[in-house]
Amino acid sequence: MSTVQISAADVNRLRQQTGAGMMDCKKALTETNGDFEAAIDYLRKKGAKVAASRQDRESNEGVVIARASADGKKGVVIELNCETDFVAKNAEFIAFANAIANAAVEKTPASIDELYKLEIDTETSRISIGEAITDKTGKIGEKIGVSKYEIVEGEKVIGYIHGNFRLGVLVALSANAEGAEEAGKDVAMQIAAMNPVAIDKDGVDATTIERELAIAKEQIRAEGKPEEMVEKIAAGKLNKFYKDSTLLNQEFVKDPSKNISQFLATVEKGLTVTAFKRVALGA
Repeated sequence: MSTVQISAADVNRLRQQTGAGMMDCKKALTETNGDFEAAIDYLRKKGAKVAASRQDRESNEGVVIARASADGKKGVVIELNCETDFVAKNAEFIAFANAIANAAVEKTPASIDELYKLEIDTETSRISIGEAITDKTGKIGEKIGVSKYEIVEGEKVIGYIHGNFRLGVLVALSANAEGAEEAGKDVAMQIAAMNPVAIDKDGVDATTIERELAIAKEQIRAEGKPEEMVEKIAAGKLNKFYKDSTLLNQEFVKDPSKNISQFLATVEKGLTVTAFKRVALGA
């Protein structure tokens, strides 16, 4: 056992050099009497120096977690990545992603960098999410990290996870009406399946509109239509795009006789969608 006093500064210095977890660094320094080179070798032998060596690895697998707060006023969706499907399906990895999402929905940090500074409880201590990710990287042996983080706020926010954690949706409704939770789930499933570009046509950006019009005009001219008809027909095609690609105007998958706006009106008059986010794994 080491008789050398190991300071917090020494532990932090070794962590900065290796990317290993703080507890691993402290143990390594203790076991090697504070010898930094020997401690690095110790970490290598234990497989803890993984985070630094795997920064160039692809991590396209993982899970997506969507979570609404207890009061339903806000929600977050995160994508936590790893390298292999095997790890992504591991219960411990999914539990870790849920712990990150729980911390995020409680504090709603403004960015991934701020998210990494939040603290969560691990098996041995309470540490930052960034430190916990480094520790998990060393333990699992794969590159791990949060690649996407979105926030939605509103009168009633509902989270939905689709396809074995491969896609997450948050949707905010304009009121917490009776039946809003179930209706919100239906709308979230619609978003997952149909991938709308905006809530309604007013939310479609100008670049997308210009692109759709340009494509429509080229198609119309290719069909040999007279030039004087091009603008009118293109406008009709743009309206069809709005119907197919904006949420409130889409046919409701569960009842094609209604669009989403009409469906929400059956829950409560005036009920509508105020915001949504859709995160698909690796997209």
